[in-house]
Amino acid sequence: MEVETVLQRGAIALGLGLLVGLQRELTKSGLAGIRTFPVITLFGALSALLSLQFGGWVIASATLAVASILIIGNLPLFCGNQPREESGVTTEFSALVMFAVGAYLIVGEIIIAVIVGALTAVLLQFKEPLHRVVSKIGDKDAYAIAQFVLISLVILPILPNRAYGPYSVFNPFQTWTVVVLIVGMGLAAYICQRMFGNKAGALLSGVLGGLISSTATTVSHARMSKQSPNSAVAAALVIVIASSIVFARMIAEILFVAPTQAAELVPPVAAMLVLMIAISAAVYFFAARTKMESVAPPSNPADLKAAIVFGIVYSAVLFAVAAAKDLFGDSGLYAVSVISGLTDVDALTLSTAQLVSQSRVDPITGSHLILIGALANLVFKSGIVFAIGDRRAAKLVAVAVAIAVVTGIAILFAWKPIADALAFIQCNDPSQLLSIQFGNQK
Repeated sequence: MEVETVLQRGAIALGLGLLVGLQRELTKSGLAGIRTFPVITLFGALSALLSLQFGGWVIASATLAVASILIIGNLPLFCGNQPREESGVTTEFSALVMFAVGAYLIVGEIIIAVIVGALTAVLLQFKEPLHRVVSKIGDKDAYAIAQFVLISLVILPILPNRAYGPYSVFNPFQTWTVVVLIVGMGLAAYICQRMFGNKAGALLSGVLGGLISSTATTVSHARMSKQSPNSAVAAALVIVIASSIVFARMIAEILFVAPTQAAELVPPVAAMLVLMIAISAAVYFFAARTKMESVAPPSNPADLKAAIVFGIVYSAVLFAVAAAKDLFGDSGLYAVSVISGLTDVDALTLSTAQLVSQSRVDPITGSHLILIGALANLVFKSGIVFAIGDRRAAKLVAVAVAIAVVTGIAILFAWKPIADALAFIQCNDPSQLLSIQFGNQK
């Protein structure tokens, strides 16, 4: 290894050691601080450098030496001669991690070592915030996290990654992957909602509600507006914001399932997202003086039964879209899109994006299907508010939905000519533009 490379990596080891040592020094760790941690990382780097010449036993011996020194450093505590305010082995394990970081800097990738060292410093510094977060998580939340671990790390890896059934659209691994995606987004929002509790304002309630379930948020806040008419405007605001977040979720789902077709699928959805944000801002200013009352706690999105139901719905929509395309052509797809959008716009978005990525549905048709399903979902939620909510909330939501639907229909009709124009600009050939515009008239 060249001298310049060794010096560069040794300097990085020194810097990372100083970073973690500074944090330990500020917390008054009696075992190791601003001087000890840089020495540990440098010792790790030197040990790895020697192992390149003499073999891996050098690293093993150096690790035992560091562990022995850490034990010796704790002897006063074990003997009772030196009081210590807190018990724990955080500093000891941090020292071992930084020794490994120093060693890896010599034999591995610099970026990985830097990330591990920096994350170690961050975790040590964020002790109090992390403890506060844990103190707000109860047994119900821990159970939800455990269920998500079961869904993502136990069930997913054992599923076969191959296609089954009619039209070869059912892939157990891919289906459960999108289940993990949806459940993961919902669980993150659920934990945030549990942390903030009823003190969450309308804006945060709408954002988290849209991430967890916009339909469930619509139902709960429509009922709240009926029970407490004074909260009708605030409830309508939460519903509109949650419905806006749906379009952000759809963009994330498209990027996850069909990243190569995202340039064709995302723009119409992004246009609707911008529109819904503008509508939400207008409703927000209208409801600025309305005090938000307590927010109904969300349900657990990591529930295994709910995950299985979503997987079934997703697979059913995937099959329905493929069958409609095969039996009825594009005309049959739109009926499926409307019906699916009423029940679960996530399943429609993910299944359509997957079929587009497999070249079973063209991108323009796919973007139309996704947008139609989203508009149907907006109309459905507006109907929910009219059925069970306060009239003021229902009227406000209806106005917002009407503006969104009219604009969405305009986007549906305008998007293909816009896409054709963009294609012409990219190819920069006037003759192709004429063929695009008049080819169907021959």
